[in-house]
Order: sequence, then C-alpha cells, then structure tokens
Amino acid sequence: MGKKVAIVTSNAAKGEEARRILERLGIEAEVVEMEKLEIQSESLEEIALRAARAAYEVLRRPLVVDDSGLFVEALNGFPGPYSSYVYKKIGVRGVLKLMEGVKDRRAYFKTALAYVSQGVERVHVGVVWGRIAEEARGSGGFGFDPIFIPEGHSRTFAEMEPWEKDALSHRARAYEAFAAELKWI
Repeated sequence: MGKKVAIVTSNAAKGEEARRILERLGIEAEVVEMEKLEIQSESLEEIALRAARAAYEVLRRPLVVDDSGLFVEALNGFPGPYSSYVYKKIGVRGVLKLMEGVKDRRAYFKTALAYVSQGVERVHVGVVWGRIAEEARGSGGFGFDPIFIPEGHSRTFAEMEPWEKDALSHRARAYEAFAAELKWI
C-alpha cells in the first residue's frame, strides 16, 4: 500500500497486537509509545478521536489511536469507556465479584480506532460479542482478556494464541475496517 502509520499508545501489549494486525493486513506500522490524552466521555469514538488529534499535533504524521472497552450487559454496559480505570482499580477479580450469582453473562468488547493525517480524520469501530467467564483463565493477552470468552468459542482471549485472538478480536475488526478504507484515503 505504501502508507506507513504510527500506532500511538502507552500500552506496549496493545501496540504490539495492533502492529501484528496491521502487518497481517499489509500495512507498515510503527508503535510510538507515548501517553495519550485521556478525556472522560461515554463515547469511545470521542475519546479515541480527541487523543488522535492531540497526538497528531505532536507527531505531525499519519497515526492511529484506539480506545477499547468491555461492556457487560448485566452491569448496564459497565465498565465500558472506563475499562482501563476499572481494571487498574478493581481488576479482573473485581469484575468477577460484581458478576457473582449473575446468570446473564453477555458482554462485548468494543474498539474505536481513530486515524488522523493531514486533513483527514476517520473513526472505525470493531465489536466482538461473548460472555464473562466464571473465573479468570489463561495467561496471554492483557486487561480483561482472562474473563472474556468470544461468541462461538470455549476459551477466553487469554487462553488463545496471539494469532487466534488477532483473527477475531474487536481491535482486529476495527483495524480491518481502517485498512479497507486506507487505500482510498
């Protein structure tokens, strides 16, 4: 494609996952580790776009920033856009505690991926449905991966090989939509 994109994140694991996905899609990418602007909003799309705009002001080159969240149906979409904060404060165990005795364990992961380049701003969304496991399982991935079982599977994201997760995750779906449009930008 001839386009190179910077992946802006302070999370090395997320950056590596995004780089692998883009490489699979034929897009050259470089992870740029830097703190991103973190606004408070109910909208992942707004959070990602504002962070991408701020990063572009510093780097002045084509870049992507993503913001993701775990949305648990029985908890009215909590933690949603506050997933990173909730993970830092109560972690996987805390979410499992909130889910004790809850039968409806449906949940989804959502990623909003913002692309900013000179004169161009786009946001792509990826969603993967699944359910919250009864207990944490697996040692791969990061964040809430040990408790999320994607629809049609019996293993958590943390139990999957990186290539398996990369093929069906919310992040992969957002990056796939981005890659499909990138050739037209």
